Amino acid sequence: MRQAGRYLPEYRVLRAEAGGFLDLCDNPDFATEVTLQPIRRYGFDGSILFSDILTIPRALGQDLAFAAGEGPVLGALPDHAGMEDRLASGQAAVVLDPAYRAVSQIRGALPETTTLIGFAGAPWTLATYMIEGGASKSYAATKAMAYGNPSGFAALIDLLVRSVAQHLIAQIKAGADAVMIFDSWAGSLDQAAQLAWSSAPLKAIVRLIRQEAPDTPVILFPRKAMFAARDLSGFDALVSLQVDYSNDLRSASALEFAAIQGNLDPGRLLGDRESVEAATRDVIGRVDRERSHVFNLGHGIFKESDPDAVHWVLDAVRS
Repeated sequence: MRQAGRYLPEYRVLRAEAGGFLDLCDNPDFATEVTLQPIRRYGFDGSILFSDILTIPRALGQDLAFAAGEGPVLGALPDHAGMEDRLASGQAAVVLDPAYRAVSQIRGALPETTTLIGFAGAPWTLATYMIEGGASKSYAATKAMAYGNPSGFAALIDLLVRSVAQHLIAQIKAGADAVMIFDSWAGSLDQAAQLAWSSAPLKAIVRLIRQEAPDTPVILFPRKAMFAARDLSGFDALVSLQVDYSNDLRSASALEFAAIQGNLDPGRLLGDRESVEAATRDVIGRVDRERSHVFNLGHGIFKESDPDAVHWVLDAVRS
């Protein structure tokens, strides 16, 4: 879950050299190096491509910038026909090509036993950024479109379903062993909307992936959205569920997924060694030994984390 980042001194050095965040994403050599840094330091079982979910809106023609200390800033939502044309013509794939080259380079540099995970944002989460123009607490503009103009919103979601599927398939073809879809803001929806705008698009993406990659594992992360998680249960034999730290891992592990993935609160890594190891063992104890469990954080690691705290987690897991 976002292995690379500002908690690692080697990342901060490379980020300063690259200039900006998008400069890291757009340079396959930089993206490869950032991806490999935590593998060298920790020897994780899986490696996560260094990129960003908002490269898809940019590929569809929306302006994107990362303001210092403020996060992503997106321009006005592009004309729908223009976005469709960029996807159909291959223009979007050209913009995203640095990620595919990075995947190929990373796969070649990783040990054979280390899984390479590609990823993308889910349609609902991408739509919130595209419509709001950045991060939001209320998602008011997005919900106004979803509930006030459902046909127009459905067209945007359909476009994003196809865009995300194409992006993930391209990563698989470049060498990704598995792919993950982050629906970070699915928990902002009520039950009916979780089914319509989170789980239904996620299912559609997986079905499109299956046409090209029938045997590739897919990890779904409808964050804080257990209505969506329950609806996704059992629909594909190679789909695993990532669970955030606000949801009960034991209950989630009873759902029908290839594996359950999660869910240590990354804030726990801010404690001392004894508390970090105790919290880690508690997470492990919530899943029956017979159940496939991919130990993971419940969301991205904090930039304030001590790099040694990750070692403490791994020591507890591997013991």
